[in-house]
Amino acid sequence: MKTRVDPFLAAVIHGALENIAIEMGHKLMRMSYSSIIRESEDFGAALTDATGRQLCECTMSTPLQSGPIPGYIAGILRELEARGDTVNPGDVFMHNDPYGGASHGPDVGFVVPIFHEGALAGFSVTTAHHLDIGALTPGSCGIVDAVDTYAEGLQFKAIRVYEGGRRVEPVWQILRSNIRIPDLVVGDMEAQVAAARIGAERYGALLAQYSLDTVTGAYEDLLDYSEQLMRDAISRIPDGRYNARTFIDGYLDSPDPSLKELPIEVTLTVTGSDIHVDLTGTAPQTPNKPINMPLVGTVDCAVWLTLRSILLDSELYGPIPQNSGLTRPITIFAPEGCLANPIFPAPVIARFCPGNAVADTVMKAIAPAVPRQVSAGIGNLRVMAFSGVANGAPWVHMEIMEGAYGGRYGKDGMDAVDTLYANTRNNPIEDIESHLPLRVLNYELRENVAGAGASRGGIGSIRSFELLQDGAVSIEGDGQRFDPWGFLDGADGSPARIELIKAAGGTEDLPSKLPYRHLLRGDRITAHGPCGGGYGNPFERDPQAVLEDVLDELIDIETARASYGVAIEGGRVDPEGTRALRASVN
Repeated sequence: MKTRVDPFLAAVIHGALENIAIEMGHKLMRMSYSSIIRESEDFGAALTDATGRQLCECTMSTPLQSGPIPGYIAGILRELEARGDTVNPGDVFMHNDPYGGASHGPDVGFVVPIFHEGALAGFSVTTAHHLDIGALTPGSCGIVDAVDTYAEGLQFKAIRVYEGGRRVEPVWQILRSNIRIPDLVVGDMEAQVAAARIGAERYGALLAQYSLDTVTGAYEDLLDYSEQLMRDAISRIPDGRYNARTFIDGYLDSPDPSLKELPIEVTLTVTGSDIHVDLTGTAPQTPNKPINMPLVGTVDCAVWLTLRSILLDSELYGPIPQNSGLTRPITIFAPEGCLANPIFPAPVIARFCPGNAVADTVMKAIAPAVPRQVSAGIGNLRVMAFSGVANGAPWVHMEIMEGAYGGRYGKDGMDAVDTLYANTRNNPIEDIESHLPLRVLNYELRENVAGAGASRGGIGSIRSFELLQDGAVSIEGDGQRFDPWGFLDGADGSPARIELIKAAGGTEDLPSKLPYRHLLRGDRITAHGPCGGGYGNPFERDPQAVLEDVLDELIDIETARASYGVAIEGGRVDPEGTRALRASVN
């Protein structure tokens, strides 16, 4: 690969770019008010060039926040051009248009242009999920009954919040007047602006130190390097077409059959060092339910993240430059009007879980080509928005309920974690109980439900919340109807389940998508997380690993016998009994 800049200097500039993005992320976390940013790290931070190509990203941020940032810039530039407007020094733009590059409305981006010697040189961008954006019910998840994008909350299309360095007060007044928890949300937005300004200042200093030409040459080399890494990995896959089909719950409690058990289909075509991803066969868009997924901002990120994770495993490759060069060899198509490429104004706010299913389907499609580089089926996530009024003021809390990975070659699936493009952290119980009228009653792993395999599937969690005063809950999730898929003779995993235990007595199973539901003091919500699929023949699992799961009370002795052919007596593996059990099925 021909380089423009000395490779050692390029490496120094690469480190400087990454450090800028990391500093932006740390500052945003430190300055934020809400736990979804401060604790769960549901944010993005990145630098782009003047055209929107991503140069670096904060390693703590979630892929679903940093990944769409080039789309944010493209959407802003397109909107400004349509208005006959331009970018000027001192401007700060707010953007959350899901049909203009943003992932969905609650993920609001703040963009600070970077000028060097009078010319636009790039953008410093922060994105973050906000707890309320003025939608029809409190919170910014569980809005599962929105009939169009206008019902999903406030829409910002390249809105200036600072012009020429001066704060545009009417915009901030509109925000405060239309958001239920303005101190929290607007405080987070101001933190985003401050963090993006820090990134712009640091990048400006880097340009002053090395010159625009040198920095430009260095990141062009880095883009080419990342592209070459991806092309080399793709070229090792046999040419051909690889197809998979999975299903999402949709709205299982709906009488309308077109809203439930919806297919996601992916066909990968590998030709040399290129991959074309085709989602033909995916269900039509839902015109009145918000589980549609923007092609730019959700579907593309699900595809990119999955292929990058499979083909450039960090365990083998170590840290590599995370930039737009990685996506150059990948093209994506989805028929207009399907779930994966909806037509405006189809609602999209609940795109999170079907997007995760797209990533899982990409994994399943490519699995036969690279069987030692994939995991079996993942257990999908769900998000709950608890809300109410305390001391005369509204409160909102968003809780991400973890899923679980499938087993992979030589490794068990990861237990109770966010999966694929989510990658956020859970909220500490102490943080929840210290400032919200909620009590967490238990938080533990499920038993006897993970997909059996030579490498077992990851185990989902059980978490229960009790309301300490009257309130409400909304749920945005999936994965309660279909088992996560097992691979290479591994057993399927187990779906999720959510139940409401009423203070007045009685228990009710809840669907994976629940609009605003009033709850009474003492009511309890218990989420049983899904478990990933197993990888490989369970009877080939190391008997000692089975014993450890028994001792850890993850499975019982009967499951060890029935699912793994392992006999355990007196807290130890019985070798003769195990050989007999395993021989009986061969």
